[in-house]
Amino acid sequence: MPVLPGAEPYRHEGGEVGVLLCHGFTGSPQSLRPWADHLAERGLTLSLPLLPGHGTRWQDMQLTGWQDWYAEVDRELRALLERCGQVFVLGLSMGGALALRLAAKHGDAISGLVLVNPANRVHGLSAHALPVIRHVVPTTKGLTGDIAREGAVEVGYDRVPLHAAYSLRNFFRLVDGELPQVTQPLLLLHSPQDHVVPPADSARILSRVSSTDVEEILLEQSYHVATLDHDAERIFDESHRFIGRLAPSAAQKGSTSGG
Repeated sequence: MPVLPGAEPYRHEGGEVGVLLCHGFTGSPQSLRPWADHLAERGLTLSLPLLPGHGTRWQDMQLTGWQDWYAEVDRELRALLERCGQVFVLGLSMGGALALRLAAKHGDAISGLVLVNPANRVHGLSAHALPVIRHVVPTTKGLTGDIAREGAVEVGYDRVPLHAAYSLRNFFRLVDGELPQVTQPLLLLHSPQDHVVPPADSARILSRVSSTDVEEILLEQSYHVATLDHDAERIFDESHRFIGRLAPSAAQKGSTSGG
């Protein structure tokens, strides 16, 4: 099945500091590509995978679940750890939950986390009905495109496959239980006006992780997909500053060859 234009995975071979970027549920690498490009230009080694079932058509996603999505980012992380001296994990929405589980499982192998509007649970009345309704109704309306900036477009699905949504609900419950195992330095940026993931999710994550080096930044001008919104440059700059503080070699210009 052809990948949607712009949804392709991306890699960049840079220096000794690696970054894994995790995109969101029904989204694609396109939502994080400007962020990846920003960091690649500053010499970091980048991996931005396309999660299984994403970036093609929603019917393909019906056949996947959280185990598939997590396995993909886990493989990419392991490859970066072999290549780089320090590795950071960045995530948007569900990608934030994937990053948190990687942190809980890999411990000190991960040097820090940057989360943008991280998701902690499936919201809405339908969430409680998912175990049953997914066998009757295949999809519901999409989640992509919650962006304040006029003209900005997110590449992703306009429908949410309910089998996948049910798996996502189970994944969020699993990750929530593992949050106390997260000890890495954490930069969390979230939008007060988010029509997909409410601020309560960020608050819960901050209250349950065991990290002591924690920064929280509000993205006042953006909606959910803040990496494509008015606050995008701030996200890019703050994340590079955060990485540079914890990995001083990241501030040194590395290779700029494409990937």
